[in-house]
Amino acid sequence: MTYKVIGKRVKRVEDPRLLTGGALFVGDVNLPNMLHAAFFRSDYAHAKIKSIDTSLAKEIPGVVGVYTAEDMGEAWEPGPPLVSPPPTLEGVVFNSRRQVPLVKDKVKHAGEIIAVVVAESRYIAEDAVEEIYVDYEPLPAVTNLEKCLEPGHPLVHDDLDSNLAAYLVQNKGDYEAAKKEADLVLKRKFKLDRGAAVAMENRGIVVDWDQKNQHLMIWDTTQSPIPIRNGMAARLGLRTHQVRVVAPFVGGGFGPKIMMFYAEEMVLPWLTMKLNRPVKWIEDRKENFYATTQEREQVQEVEMALSKEGRILGIKQKIIHDTGAFDPYGLTTPLNTQSHSMGGYDVQNYNSELFVVFTNKIIVTPVRGAGRPQGIYVVERMLDIASKELKLDPRDVRRLNFIPKDAFPYNHEIIDQAFVELVLDSGNYLPAYEKALEKIEYDKFVQEEQPRLRAEGKYVGIGVVPFIETTGVGPYEGARVAVEPSGKISAATGVGTQGQSHMTSFAQIIAEELGVEVEDVSLVSGDTAEIHWGTGTFASRGAVVAGNAVLAAASDVRKKVLKLASKILETPEDELELEGGLVRVADIPEKSISLGELAVLANPFRGAVEPGTEPGLESTKYFGPAYGATAFGVHGMILEVDPETMMIKIHKYIAVEDCGTMLNPLVVEGQIHGGVSMGIGNAYYEKLHYDENAQLLNASLADYLIPTSAEMPHIEVYHENTPAPNNKLGTKGVGEAGAIPVPAAFAQALENALPDFNLEITETPLSPNRLYELLYKSEE
Repeated sequence: MTYKVIGKRVKRVEDPRLLTGGALFVGDVNLPNMLHAAFFRSDYAHAKIKSIDTSLAKEIPGVVGVYTAEDMGEAWEPGPPLVSPPPTLEGVVFNSRRQVPLVKDKVKHAGEIIAVVVAESRYIAEDAVEEIYVDYEPLPAVTNLEKCLEPGHPLVHDDLDSNLAAYLVQNKGDYEAAKKEADLVLKRKFKLDRGAAVAMENRGIVVDWDQKNQHLMIWDTTQSPIPIRNGMAARLGLRTHQVRVVAPFVGGGFGPKIMMFYAEEMVLPWLTMKLNRPVKWIEDRKENFYATTQEREQVQEVEMALSKEGRILGIKQKIIHDTGAFDPYGLTTPLNTQSHSMGGYDVQNYNSELFVVFTNKIIVTPVRGAGRPQGIYVVERMLDIASKELKLDPRDVRRLNFIPKDAFPYNHEIIDQAFVELVLDSGNYLPAYEKALEKIEYDKFVQEEQPRLRAEGKYVGIGVVPFIETTGVGPYEGARVAVEPSGKISAATGVGTQGQSHMTSFAQIIAEELGVEVEDVSLVSGDTAEIHWGTGTFASRGAVVAGNAVLAAASDVRKKVLKLASKILETPEDELELEGGLVRVADIPEKSISLGELAVLANPFRGAVEPGTEPGLESTKYFGPAYGATAFGVHGMILEVDPETMMIKIHKYIAVEDCGTMLNPLVVEGQIHGGVSMGIGNAYYEKLHYDENAQLLNASLADYLIPTSAEMPHIEVYHENTPAPNNKLGTKGVGEAGAIPVPAAFAQALENALPDFNLEITETPLSPNRLYELLYKSEE
């Protein structure tokens, strides 16, 4: 389909506000008579609370109150589960344990909140926190994933008989039978460690209770304002119309800001209703490391059976996934790992045993990629190792195993995060892979550049990794589109923005349908007063689910416009066209009427409303896909490593992405750039170090390394287009794609750069120090 606006490189309409300081963030919200909160957090990861003394804190001038769990009364209750329990499958175990507002008796991770101080300023509140004294009885910490299920091991949750949070086995075909036919059976153990999202803006919340109107106003850095509104109303005994949640501009979400509810989100509304004054809390960076959710940590034991030609006959996998102290997200992240552990390959036999365990570490929830990078890392690493063992070109092994074009839709038969079997809806993987090899000049590098550079004493390697990404999952999103009397278009959707360019991309959809300029569309997102139902911005679903809701609403408005214009212009609808804010007769362009005039006529002051019509040129529509849209991509890199310092430099980076119909290539490429940046951090810099007491040792940006612009390469982005068949736009998500293949590509390129060291990488992230250790180990 040919578009005039969709698919064009339209500059982001939100950027002028962001670049000139005109955008509202939660930190900008300052209300009259506002109080400030600060939290007393546990220094211990696992300890019983013997007593709490807040008397000195209460004596500090400017302190309005100091509160513990006992003060909350009936308002004290755990947060709700974010997702439903897993489906009833044979042998499934699921122990749901959720975070609490304030700890009563036993802390389960360092940073858990024990008390809150409310004061006239944040400075006073922080000073008062220092005067709170808690007497602890320290307990042995649970930190080791592989040992925490052993009999007699300390328990995170005393009401359980083990640290098992969940257990699930998934099967496809008959792996054991396939194994007997194999020419090669590989076995490897992988360790995938923790990282943090490190959003530019930390979390924050401002709450104001209007007692006279019985209305609660919340500004929150959440990715899911409507579920927050619904859950908050239920917690506080209010109707949903009494609660308004606004997620204004948010400086990065990446998954942790979906969380419902963080302890702070449970405590502040209770405080403002109790004190009848607005209350504000903004997370500092140290709190961010201890209080905001994390991800990635797994141990996997993997077995792959292959023919001598390199055909994958089957995969067997044991996953131990660390969920931290609580599991509000259920199985979302590890199910994504399972469902992506076959990648984009035709694997007929698969067996995966999943153990989700509680530890005394910070809660794990999805972070950009959300379990997918772990699955892709393992299958791609196994194929690299198998290629060496079989003395085959790793490119040919991948070509042999790709799902063929005519096999789509392809059912992987493995339950994914939506608790349905993962169906890869569409794709054409081989051309995208070949394009990546061409753009990175693979043959030229291997045959010419690499030998020359090695002769010069330089260690330079290449890595090219394909991946899939499940995107666009339900349940649904909604959108409202309306023509104003001015002729401008107003629109609203429940998905908030954390950098995804909704205000531009969705405006392009509306402009396409209604024949207006993008600048004539004003979109409000993330405000529960504007649209009542929705889910949120996560799982690479905004363009797919909310975008198609916007299309449905705009299409309905278009029908109303044409129907009314047809009557006024006395012309059949199929002879009318919308362009430049006008409806005109196709063959008689001077015979026209503006959208603004139509909007006025559609809302008459007098007369009866015509049967079968309604006032206004407005529509609210919802879209909920039956299943997601699976994107595909291939990333390649050429990097150089210094064998003395183990510092790396990426000389070239290319990405080939198939996300179906692109609403705006500039936005797509920006998302890929951001994802690659996070992926590079996950691969070589970012690791959260916990000691045996579950104490986080690098909880600052001085010690937790993140890639900066100096470490980022120039990224060349290329596109393929296999439209998604399950939505009218044909879109597939792209928000997490950039982060998914990078660790696997890093490992492949490092091994290729250092062939003399017999290096085999089975862990992520690496670092200069860790790579140095691995090289010396490989020489032993």
